[in-house]
Amino acid sequence: MSTIPGIGSVEPKPALDNLDLLAAPVAEALEAVVADNPELADQALAVAIDPDLADTEAMTEAFGMDLSLSANCILVAGKRAGEERVAACLVRAHTFADVNHVVKKTLNVRKASFWPQEKAVEASGMEYGGITPVGLPSEWRLLIDTRCTEGWACIGSGLRSSKLFITGELLKALPDAEIIEGLGVEPK
Repeated sequence: MSTIPGIGSVEPKPALDNLDLLAAPVAEALEAVVADNPELADQALAVAIDPDLADTEAMTEAFGMDLSLSANCILVAGKRAGEERVAACLVRAHTFADVNHVVKKTLNVRKASFWPQEKAVEASGMEYGGITPVGLPSEWRLLIDTRCTEGWACIGSGLRSSKLFITGELLKALPDAEIIEGLGVEPK
């Protein structure tokens, strides 16, 4: 197992040996990516957590983890010619997804908005607070900020009761991943 800088007291285990820690679509997608890229098998780790610690701030505080290790997956949608266009946006937790400029332009929509919680949960098959870029519906765009492709990232597992740690190399290997410079912006 690789050493993950800034992980604090969390002790993750190989995700492929602990698929019970992942939501079904996440486990299936992770297995598929590793089947195509076996060299990435050790670049996915999972850890069980208290569901009350699923939110980024609570987890980083409880385990002494660096906030910059975490990445958040935000679902955004907009319409063009009557067609809803959905994107999952992965940005480091210390940044915000630039929905009004970068996402709107990338989706080619007039207005982009965050998806309502109920819709996001139902459409993704994942729990709120655990939505992750791994295992999303194939018709959605997957936009990943360049900062997330460097080093390790702590992301959702599809469940509130665990987290997934993956490398930027594994993120880049996800089907249809689009690496976007400037997707994540620093707070002012």
